[in-house]
Amino acid sequence: MAGTSATLDSVSLETASTQELYRELLRRMGEDPDRDGLVRTPERMEKSMAFLTRGYVMDINAVLHDALFDVDYDEMVIVKDIEFFSQCEHHLLPFFGKAHIAYVPNGKVIGLSKIPRLVDVFARRLQVQERLTKQVSEAIQEAINPQGVAVILEAQHLCMMMRGVEKQHSSTVTSAMLGVFKEQVQTRNEFLSLVRRQGNGI
Repeated sequence: MAGTSATLDSVSLETASTQELYRELLRRMGEDPDRDGLVRTPERMEKSMAFLTRGYVMDINAVLHDALFDVDYDEMVIVKDIEFFSQCEHHLLPFFGKAHIAYVPNGKVIGLSKIPRLVDVFARRLQVQERLTKQVSEAIQEAINPQGVAVILEAQHLCMMMRGVEKQHSSTVTSAMLGVFKEQVQTRNEFLSLVRRQGNGI
């Protein structure tokens, strides 16, 4: 609702539009939401947040539709260095990095382009890295029931870099190992060895 001086003192939270809420947020920061550079900011924020959190309206089954294939192949499949961007649910600041995903098929495989899309389904929500790691691994397990799934996420968190401890060079690594990756040391080590190649810092 650009160009109006109404505040939430006079607008019910239940009926206020998203843009009105953003205008009130700007006002409470000490800004003037009617000044030239901010008039359309609530509209832009609404569009931006809808894009950044679109995972809430994405359907895993729709993402994987027509991309599950019957195969006679039981060796490890790895898709690594998948870039992802998410927002920490504690401060609504971004965290971003790379995902490394492997599975051992059990009669079915997932189309390769669908794995990064699957990461996006969960990354484009308010998240913590630990939950994101688990959700991706469990979604693959449920979709194709492989012999095992392994997921490693390595990320930098702006909530640590811009505020709080303000450590600029730290990274967080999380992993989820299911099936043969959890039960068989050799399979897990093979995955870790292949991910480490080409300079990955894990």
